Amino acid sequence: MSENCTHDCSSCGADCASREGGIQKAALNEYSRVKKVIAVVSGKGGVGKSMVTALSAVAANRDGYKVGIMDADITGPSIPKMFGIKDKAKSTELGLLPESTPADIRIMSLNLLTENETDPVIWRGPVIGGVVEQFWTDVFWGDLDVLFIDMPPGTGDVPLTVFQSLPIDGIIVVTSPQELVSMIVAKAVNMAKLMNIPVLGLVENMSYYECPDCGKKLEIFGASKAEEVAAEYGIKLLEKLPINPELVAQADKGKIEFNFGTEMETILNVLDELGCTKGF
Repeated sequence: MSENCTHDCSSCGADCASREGGIQKAALNEYSRVKKVIAVVSGKGGVGKSMVTALSAVAANRDGYKVGIMDADITGPSIPKMFGIKDKAKSTELGLLPESTPADIRIMSLNLLTENETDPVIWRGPVIGGVVEQFWTDVFWGDLDVLFIDMPPGTGDVPLTVFQSLPIDGIIVVTSPQELVSMIVAKAVNMAKLMNIPVLGLVENMSYYECPDCGKKLEIFGASKAEEVAAEYGIKLLEKLPINPELVAQADKGKIEFNFGTEMETILNVLDELGCTKGF
């Protein structure tokens, strides 16, 4: 038992002998094998978690990893649109089948289950959390080297469900260069610590814009604080991603997989450090 134990197991991820009716990890779909699970999180919305998730999946896939994405942002799913997926998920005797991109990145999202992608999800937190857990237990992921989870913002029901019920190997924290950045990162990092989940690194999105004419880097949202914040919380700075209108246009057209840049290639170092191997 930790010396800081509050005896409230519902908000703790520690695996200690004194857990009082501790929550068990949900069982993965029996026909699937997933080696590593990485959640992409932030303390607030609008910082580009879905973009970082998509780019991480694309980079890992190109390097030969078998990759999946679980879109856990139930009320604001965007992953299918970024990859141009419009077909609906199908149910089989093996479980619910995720849709696959041309490069075989497997994706599950609520938008693959609703009749229209614009249908609103008006559910309370526990129901949403239950759906996310079913994306783990009822989806036939097959054999994956790594599953990325695109999380909703904040530290509410879904992050709590994911951290408690799924075997998360670590989180990537996404932020932007704004004055509240330190407080926002602190929320995500502190929640991970409470749940006993490693923080794999920090990504600063929209860090700068590079002028196509002169090459000068313009810090549109203010001076970068990425190095300072990473040092403050003792975590690695993985990337400082620029504002890239072409990349945004590719995502809007559902062609993020056909981006040929080098964004988020640092995810390969993260997977290596986690001991993630290719193939079964």
